[in-house]
Amino acid sequence: MSAQQGKGNPARKDRVSAGTAYQKHQSFSAFQSPARDLGGVVARLRRFAAAPESRPADAYRRAILGRALRDLLEPPTGEGPRFELHPNVLEELARLEDQEFARYLFYRYRYEVFPQTRELDAYPPCLQVEPTSSCNYRCVFCYQTDSEFTGRQQGHMGTMALDLFQKLVDEAQGHVEALTLASRGEPTVAKELPAMLRYLTGKFLAAKINTNASLLTEKLCHAILETGLQTVVFSADAAAEPLYSELRVNGSLERVLERVRLFHDIRAKHYPKSRTITRVSGVQVSSSQSMESMTELWGDLVDQVAFVKYNPWENTYERPLSGEDRPCSDLWRRMFVWWDGRANPCDVDYKSLLSVGRAGTGGLPALWRSEAYEKLRSAHAGGRRAEVHPCQRCTVV
Repeated sequence: MSAQQGKGNPARKDRVSAGTAYQKHQSFSAFQSPARDLGGVVARLRRFAAAPESRPADAYRRAILGRALRDLLEPPTGEGPRFELHPNVLEELARLEDQEFARYLFYRYRYEVFPQTRELDAYPPCLQVEPTSSCNYRCVFCYQTDSEFTGRQQGHMGTMALDLFQKLVDEAQGHVEALTLASRGEPTVAKELPAMLRYLTGKFLAAKINTNASLLTEKLCHAILETGLQTVVFSADAAAEPLYSELRVNGSLERVLERVRLFHDIRAKHYPKSRTITRVSGVQVSSSQSMESMTELWGDLVDQVAFVKYNPWENTYERPLSGEDRPCSDLWRRMFVWWDGRANPCDVDYKSLLSVGRAGTGGLPALWRSEAYEKLRSAHAGGRRAEVHPCQRCTVV
């Protein structure tokens, strides 16, 4: 642990409570986005729903789309699972062409509702792929602070081979719309990232990358924008020093601000029609953080500013038993694939005790519906979460 992460760090002294449960879906504690005409998007959805040619030929996709449209256009009353237009979803829909609605709604409905109804099909609604597990930061709220994870001799550190990445993309294309480049490490550390981005071009409606922005170069900015990713998330938690570098150890707010400004300027000059959404998002870890100051600093450089709720990711394995018996929603929402192909149900289990196999061998459906995955889901759904390590120490629901 660095000196900044010890007891002398005010960011750690002032740590906000993690609460009794971490709602993984819609985990924003604060969110600012451009004002959008909700009525205009709903009108577009109504026109889309009324056009027979807009319905997919595949019966299963047609049925899911019908459910999504009913929820949006004829909102159900009372309790129960439902599909809603949250601000980030509204912004994503607003930037799509009408003919893309069917693909997007099929993905988004499954992403939001299936964890509530505990439904599954052949593919995860979201595939989260890490180009590398390495990171140049040691953020105080991150498992990168665990030397048993970052130590080279432990075998967790590495970078994904381009051919494995391409195989994953090939398997996911046409079945998965949400592919996120991020997980345990910083994607821009990977030297193959530009080639990975090029291979993604035009294949996913909801492709996203999360980056601390410190290593962005002109080449990387162009590579990201040429790919046409749906969302680029710049991870930053403060609008002033010393708080920024106390939270993001090894980081410099001045450098990150310079890199985000570079991205903004390149997009404005070279990609004026880009529909990529940019967001600065921080972890709400300290009461010293302010949404007002974040918006003042970052608001003119990005489309959205947000905070997500704090969950103690630092070391799940050493936390006390949580007493949480509700199932983890991510078991029905997303699958993680590490740099070495290892597939994992979540990244809170960053040491892969729950790994369900390796990607690149039998296809994504074989992993997503594997016996190991199904046993884990059954334990959670059956109220036996307390029997699973490290799930019994985690608060994600």
